[in-house]
Amino acid sequence: MSNVYEVKSADLVRIASQRLKEKMKKPTYVDYVKSGPSKERVPQDRDFWFTRSASILRQVYLNGPIGVSKLRTRYGSRKDHVVHRHHHMKAGGSIIRDALIELERLKLVQNTKEGRVITPQGRSFLDKIANELKGARSGA
Repeated sequence: MSNVYEVKSADLVRIASQRLKEKMKKPTYVDYVKSGPSKERVPQDRDFWFTRSASILRQVYLNGPIGVSKLRTRYGSRKDHVVHRHHHMKAGGSIIRDALIELERLKLVQNTKEGRVITPQGRSFLDKIANELKGARSGA
């Protein structure tokens, strides 16, 4: 029985986003907004919402209890300036918040006083994907 710690994060997030795509509803505004103030354009990936949601689910699994502010820092990037030094800027909070609310609706994440934590269903969801990846890698 393997878990999230034993597989590549990119593979786990890719498969989890495909599975979440079948279950989640994507907000209409996501196609028209930037992911944060340090970005110049909206994300080019059509499945950005599902990929970000799967990545957030993985972060809650690894670092929970965790809040929106810590996730904004995690998904932030540096703001490019022409004249002076680059500075880190947090990502936008509404995309992260709405993804967490949608994950709560699916009962994969739970809101507690300390922050968002993974539920047994969420842990099982990610561990099953990790098992599939581990089996595919060892069987190949």
